[in-house]
Amino acid sequence: MASIEVKNFSADADEIATPPNALVETVNVLGNRLMRLTVQPGWKWSSDIKPVVGTESCQAKHVGVIVEGTITCKHDDGTEVTYSAGDAYAIEPGHDAWVVGDAPAVAYEFHGVWGD
Repeated sequence: MASIEVKNFSADADEIATPPNALVETVNVLGNRLMRLTVQPGWKWSSDIKPVVGTESCQAKHVGVIVEGTITCKHDDGTEVTYSAGDAYAIEPGHDAWVVGDAPAVAYEFHGVWGD
């Protein structure tokens, strides 16, 4: 088994998904699944993803880092946080999220629906 594997999200994605207002590129490297998520201005989980998955809020855990743009996440308990480029985050199940402002947000995730 190789001890190093390198893949480019744009050129070597193992999976590409295009839910509304988003691009999800996934790579598998040495058995680890990583995702690059690009969400457009106006993207909101409850508007764009909820109709597809059918739950009241996102039921996935997310661990990642945002490298461009800004996202706000609001938990079912009312806790709300906004994170921007350079911020690492961990989000437990039971939340909504949306892009803030007029710029796309780009995040890399290592856990959750995108990284299972």
